[in-house]
Amino acid sequence: MTDPAPHPAPGHASLAALGLPAIDADPPASPLAFPDGGAWRLEIPSVEGPRALEAVLSAAREWDVPVHRVSQGSGVGMLTDSEVTEMVRASAEAGVELCLFARPGANWDIGAAHASPAGSVCARSRGTTQLAAGVAEAERAASLGVRSLLVADEGLLWVLHSMRRRGDLPADLQLKVSVMAGPVNPAGLAVQEHLGADTVNVPSDLTLHQLAELRAASPVTLDFYVEAPDNVGGFVRHHEIAGIIRAAAPVYVKFGLRNAPDVYPSGEQLSTTVLASARERVRRARLGLDALARTPRPPRMSPLDRRDQPAGVRFARPGSAV
Repeated sequence: MTDPAPHPAPGHASLAALGLPAIDADPPASPLAFPDGGAWRLEIPSVEGPRALEAVLSAAREWDVPVHRVSQGSGVGMLTDSEVTEMVRASAEAGVELCLFARPGANWDIGAAHASPAGSVCARSRGTTQLAAGVAEAERAASLGVRSLLVADEGLLWVLHSMRRRGDLPADLQLKVSVMAGPVNPAGLAVQEHLGADTVNVPSDLTLHQLAELRAASPVTLDFYVEAPDNVGGFVRHHEIAGIIRAAAPVYVKFGLRNAPDVYPSGEQLSTTVLASARERVRRARLGLDALARTPRPPRMSPLDRRDQPAGVRFARPGSAV
């Protein structure tokens, strides 16, 4: 649970002494937390394969950064079985949750709507063929030991949750909604919760008040880019990390990287960029954690090696009374 009565952020007391007081307009603090009592966890995104994971874990030791989850964006289909197995092993040994993307999506397809100024389908599953491909990637990943999947389509989310409920996918499989399908209002968040989302990446241009509005509508865990890649806005909000956690808890704070190229799908031709960017994301996380530590009474972090989430409300299965 976060502190319901925050103290002024660093710098505000000096401004007030000069006759420049802040307006007391803080959003309400979230009353919720992870099941372990922590308000926040830390995620490093765009960890594109075993070598990138090794770079992140090494940098985390070097910079003393607690990493709860790493996520990948190129998709399960861009990894061999041995690469997936190696990532599962390495993340388990480090006590870090591994989340892989279930693709493909419209932005890799032959259709042009994903690039249109209006009506973009972004990375959603285009047609039954892509929907089935996403299911196949999820089945393959689960068979190799992956227990966290990233999706960017509400239909695929619902299908995978239904398969999980039927026992066709592991009961402990977690489903994470990508920022490319992130909701921007409380009703949208509640719908994704009901479709089976365990964690939801909301857009990083939301204000603290808007984050509080989302939190009031649903207990589902939020994911939030404290620093966002350029293709989702390029926002750098390290100075707001305490307010973000206070409004949105339970929340994964994510450290993307501004001024870095989009590397999806990743491969050997991009290895230098991928590895350097992976290490820099961890360093950016250190900067964010330092900023958080300088705030009065910083919110409590979840213990490492935890992945349990608050229970969500789900839509009834078709043909079922509950």
